[in-house]
Parts: sequence; structure tokens; C-alpha cells
Amino acid sequence: MTENAWTRWPSKEALGRAGTTRPRRLLAWAVRALVIALLLWGAYNQRHVGVWTGTAALAGVVAAGFLAWAFFRTTYQHRLIPSLLLLATLMGIAVAAEATGFTALALVLWCGCGITALERLPLAAATPVTSAGLAAYSAFNNDVWLTTAASVAGMALAGYVLRLDAEARGNAQRLLDQERAARAAEAESAALAERARIAREIHDVLAHSLSAQLVHLEAARLLIERGADRERILERVVAARGMARDGLAETRQALSALRGELTPLEDFLGELVSGAEGAEVTVTGEPRPLPAEASQAVRRVAQEALTNVRKHAQGAKVDLRLDYSDHQVTLNVRDSGGRPGDLTSSGGGYGLLGMRERAELLGGSLDAGPDEEGFAVTLKVPV
Repeated sequence: MTENAWTRWPSKEALGRAGTTRPRRLLAWAVRALVIALLLWGAYNQRHVGVWTGTAALAGVVAAGFLAWAFFRTTYQHRLIPSLLLLATLMGIAVAAEATGFTALALVLWCGCGITALERLPLAAATPVTSAGLAAYSAFNNDVWLTTAASVAGMALAGYVLRLDAEARGNAQRLLDQERAARAAEAESAALAERARIAREIHDVLAHSLSAQLVHLEAARLLIERGADRERILERVVAARGMARDGLAETRQALSALRGELTPLEDFLGELVSGAEGAEVTVTGEPRPLPAEASQAVRRVAQEALTNVRKHAQGAKVDLRLDYSDHQVTLNVRDSGGRPGDLTSSGGGYGLLGMRERAELLGGSLDAGPDEEGFAVTLKVPV
């Protein structure tokens, strides 16, 4: 046995009552009641006991009970010197009881000190205390030597088994506390991730909508300053109003997504291209509900890809392909190329960088770049 094992205290979880079942607590109280009954029986099962002697014996029993309670408290606090002093006092009471003829009381105290010392003290301190207590028991016990030796060995083994049992219970309690702490940290992490998701959704919607509105309103302001005709100014204002209406619809959709009220992905893509001439949606594989994050990623990438087509390739034909496979969903958006639109320089939205970041957060990937005819965006998200 290592030096650390000899000098190490049993853990506070082992010495405390946390994690102790109700039947176990009832058994412990039953054992204590039995010990007190034995002490009282040993004190009063003597013919020569008088009033004063009986009163002194009762006071000794009460004092022993108080000292035992104090010993349990000091060992729980890992205070070695006070614990040893309390055990020495208890053994002193046992010696006094033996000297005055209360042998049964003394034997119970010696046995109790030996067992509890082995259960609750560091082994380096418990071994001599237990040896002294059980040696005193052996010296004053009237049984034959073989019975006494068996009793001493059994009590020493019982004390050590109680120690091992308490340590096992303490380890289980520590693991339970660690698991609870891990669950609390996991819940906090999930809450932070959810906040980040909400912030990302709001940012994506507002950045995409407000930046486009700002471009149109700024254009309207410049037209007014230059004295442009009313129709051109009204065209810009109407476009800004349309962007605001679309942004409001996207915000409502994002809030519905956060509440788990998403429309099927195929229906969303169909509505997305319904107002775009030359755009088609093709779905392959077996459609199925996706996790909210994956579904939102596909929706946002599809929106941004179509916005880029309107900005940079007006009049192009667009092919959206959504493929469901066993372990991932793939969105491919290809355009046939076209002329730059009026919003080419508007920036707006979170662009390819935002789309790629969203995909990587989910463990997926996004590839975007020119192909044979126009531009292609491919999103792969594990599900």
C-alpha cells in the first residue's frame, strides 16, 4: 500500500450522508440504537448498582454518545488531532467503566472506537487506535482465546469493509456530482448555441434586406438631388418598399424556424423560384424532415444564390437541385450566365463568406465558382 493510501483521509462524500439510501440510514440508526441499548444494559445489569452509581453510569453513556457525535463531525472536517483526542477520551471512559465494574460498557466502547477509527481515520492513524481498542477488548473479554481472536479479526475486517464501502459510495457521489455539473455546462452551452443561432438568423435576414433597401433609398436621394423625373425616383422607392416587404416576410419565416414551424423544404424552394423566370427546382432522393439548422442552411444558401443571380446574371436560367442521400443533403444552384443587374454593386447580404461559414458550423461544405456556362454554388450538409 502506498504512502498516500496510509495518510489519505476518506473523502468527505464517503464520510457524509449524501447519496445514502433510506434503508441504509434506517439500518445505521438501528445499529446506533443497539449500541446505546448495550451500553445501558451494561451499565444497569449489575446487582451492586446504586442510585449514585447508576446516575454516574448514565452520565457516562450520555457523554460517550456526545463524544461519538463530535468524533463524526471532526472526522468529516478532516481534523486529525481533535479526532484522536475524542477517541482517547472515549477509551478513557471505557477504562473508567472497567475499573468500576461496568465491563460490558467498556467492551462496547473499545470495540466501537476500534471499528470507527478504521472506518473514518487515515490508516496511519487508525491502525494504532484500532490495535489499542481491540487489544483492550481482548485483555478484558472473558471468552476463550479462540472466540476472542475470531471476534477481534471480524471487527477489524468489519471496520475495513465499512471503510471500503464508504469510499465506493463517496466515489459514486463524486461521479454523480460531476455528471450533474457536466449536464449543467451542456445546458448552458446549448443555450449559448441557441442564442448564437438566433443572432445569426436575425443578422442574415437584416443584413440581406436592409442593405438592399439602403442602396435603393440612396439612389432615390441622389436622383432627387439631381432633379431626375418622378418616375425614376418612384421606381427606386417602390423597389425599397419591396425589399422591406420581403425582409419582413423573411423575418417572420426566421422566427417560425426558430419555433420549429418550418414549411417543407421542397415547398419553400418552389415558392422561392415561383417569381423568377427560367428557374426550376429538381428534387432527387427520398424527401424527409431535416434538423432545423440544416434546413435553415439550405434555405439561406438558396436565397443568397438566387439573389446573386439577380445581381450578376439577369435573364439567366437557374437550375436548383436538391438531393437527399443517406447521410447528407446536397443543394446545387447553377445559372447559365447573363448580364449584370442594377444591384451588382449593392453588396447586400452576407455573401459567399456567410454561406460557407454557415455550412462549416454544421460540419458541411460549400463550393462556389464559375462553371462551363455561368456560376455554380454547391452546398453539402450532413444530416
